[in-house]
Amino acid sequence: MTRIPVVLLALMLLCPGLRAASDDATWKSELETWRAKRAAGLQAPEGWLSLIGLDWLKDGDNTFGAAGDNRIQINAKIPDHAGVVRLAGGKLHLLPPAGGFPNEVQVDGHSAREQELLADDTEQPSKITVNTISIIIINRDGRFALRIKDPQAPTRTGFHGLKWYAPDPVYRVHAKWIPYSTPKMLDIPTVLGTTTHMSAPGAAEFTINGQTVRLEPVLEDPKSTDLFFILRDATSKTTTYGAGRFLYTGLPDHGLNQPGELVLDFNRAINPPCSFTPYATCPLPPQQNRLSVAIPAGEKRYHD
Repeated sequence: MTRIPVVLLALMLLCPGLRAASDDATWKSELETWRAKRAAGLQAPEGWLSLIGLDWLKDGDNTFGAAGDNRIQINAKIPDHAGVVRLAGGKLHLLPPAGGFPNEVQVDGHSAREQELLADDTEQPSKITVNTISIIIINRDGRFALRIKDPQAPTRTGFHGLKWYAPDPVYRVHAKWIPYSTPKMLDIPTVLGTTTHMSAPGAAEFTINGQTVRLEPVLEDPKSTDLFFILRDATSKTTTYGAGRFLYTGLPDHGLNQPGELVLDFNRAINPPCSFTPYATCPLPPQQNRLSVAIPAGEKRYHD
């Protein structure tokens, strides 16, 4: 937190305008720091930009490796036959290929062995590593897939930075929080053409550009300490990602179950992972979160 000199603090107490300018400068500085961390997170060795594959598993044995005769061929520097993932009755097991596991194959930091694998809907999902390649299994509404990452992915090595609207405090809005007596289960479409179901504890209502709108956020997890807004606005036709954007906020000032307020800073609206890679499984905005008003704030299209 930035320290304010005593003399400046006294002046701020006497001059509200000076205090407001200082608050605005602090907000802008924190926003720029957050945006830099956003870019750094995408560029992390196992960030979204490192994805090189998303391969859906079939019931039975799914061989994987570099060779073309595998059920899942991985175009990377790994053994021709790295292993077998068996899917049976919703359970996942890792089995050795003919000739046994190559020395490079590890699971959770240990040499690979025949064992059960856990998907990403568990507290400690299994992680398969083969040299610098990492593989986890994702569960999307009962469908399982290998999510494969490589720090040398072209999307990562060719990253050219993010594009943002200039910071604008006009789009940092105070919204009224309207809790639902019983959380509403929303049907959330996905880029996979499927529909997933997420819990909405209430709605945020606010006025922007003279128009009163309402958005329904969801909780990604019952223990979440953030609200997750999946939204689309009129800028998606011109300057922002066409499918929509994400916004995370803190919880309302009086909690989820009581009427209150919360801040929606659209300067922190971000592109979903599927705007960078075809190997993501993004949710799309539900109909009620597709706004006719333009919100020219936050992250712009990456590929323009």
